[in-house]
Amino acid sequence: MVTALPDGPRNRLLSTIKVLRSPFVDLPRWLARYGDPFTIPTVNGTVVMTGDPALVKTIFAAPPSTYLPWGVDAVAPMLGPGSVLMLEGDRHTRERKLLMPPLHGERMRAHAQTMAEVARRHLAAADGASRVIAMDLMQAISLEVIARAIFGAQNDAQARALEHAVLDMIAAASPMLFFMPFLQRDFAGLGPWARFRRALAQLDGLLQERIDDARRHPRADLCGLLVAARDEDGEAMRDADIRDELRTMLFAGHETTAITLAWIIDLLHRHPEWLARVQAEIDALGPAPDPIAYTNLPTLDLVCKEVMRLYPIVTEVLRKLREPLRLGECEVPAGIGVCAGILLVHRNEALYPEPEAFRPERFAERRFAPHEYLPFGGGDRRCLGAAFASFEMRIVLGCALARHRISLLDETPPRPVRRNLTLAPGGGVPIRVNDRAGLS
Repeated sequence: MVTALPDGPRNRLLSTIKVLRSPFVDLPRWLARYGDPFTIPTVNGTVVMTGDPALVKTIFAAPPSTYLPWGVDAVAPMLGPGSVLMLEGDRHTRERKLLMPPLHGERMRAHAQTMAEVARRHLAAADGASRVIAMDLMQAISLEVIARAIFGAQNDAQARALEHAVLDMIAAASPMLFFMPFLQRDFAGLGPWARFRRALAQLDGLLQERIDDARRHPRADLCGLLVAARDEDGEAMRDADIRDELRTMLFAGHETTAITLAWIIDLLHRHPEWLARVQAEIDALGPAPDPIAYTNLPTLDLVCKEVMRLYPIVTEVLRKLREPLRLGECEVPAGIGVCAGILLVHRNEALYPEPEAFRPERFAERRFAPHEYLPFGGGDRRCLGAAFASFEMRIVLGCALARHRISLLDETPPRPVRRNLTLAPGGGVPIRVNDRAGLS
């Protein structure tokens, strides 16, 4: 068994910049040059990355006690120490169980009508405009869905205030602040870090208002559930920890869903044969279907899965080792990161022939295991909101294509660009939205 780390690029700062700016180019290039697995030195620590599904399975199958959260110093300022992404051990398990119910099953499906109403209203407002950025439109929809369905915003004013505060925080969240934590310094109230901290404080003030309201008026949304929660000793969660969890749901939930929706709109409209198939499925439901019907359309499901394969929101699943882990022929020591390369697995030609081609039918031809298809990560830290996001995406797309004709305004396909911790279509996918009835 090899004890030395696998080969890889050597320059820590340059490697970090490449992962930040061009992972779709440099991760496959490093894989081809150094083999699998390979080592990447970054300013947040050294990582052993693999795109081999068998080794990804090893990472996901290891006991939770094997790992610590990765990069907590980098993202803690945004998410907070009480975020489920920052926790470990029994507390992490307990928090996940607490957060799961509103994001799954009947509680999730109860929000279908809200999702549809929000989507239809925003799409109608975009109708006829000469130019709409799909990413912005989808972000507005997703933000309002979270504000109403997860935080229990009771009126437009509450929803809008939360939406503006989140957008201000994201605008202030430069990727460099998280990939290079040494920039997290305040210069007498000036600079990007100070701007980010002010935006964060504004958002936290609004989240506290939702917490206080849930305490006065008990509700069944996520905010209300966290306020009502008690541990085994009967103790309530601290408000600071509730704010951290709510902020995590906001950050991890709305933008990732919006990005995927923008990619789907772009790719679907660049492949008219698939657009026609999806459109026929939607039209067959009739003029006023139950929104849940959109979540059961098989062709739409294939398209969504293929887009998430081609353009995962994050390109890797990172864990920091608490104890050594054997990864193939290499024993990775404690303190080093191990990484399941989502992008590398999804572009593995042995799994996905013509890996860069848009071929939704591949998901009808075979079923992929969790270590072969992992757009939401995997293991005990798989994305909590995966079911909620998938449910929402299909409803929004169903509403969009049932009533509107969408036209792409840019002939050149977008390239993935870094927003903060996520990758999105460059330019945001400019479109034109027209009511189908008005064009008939």
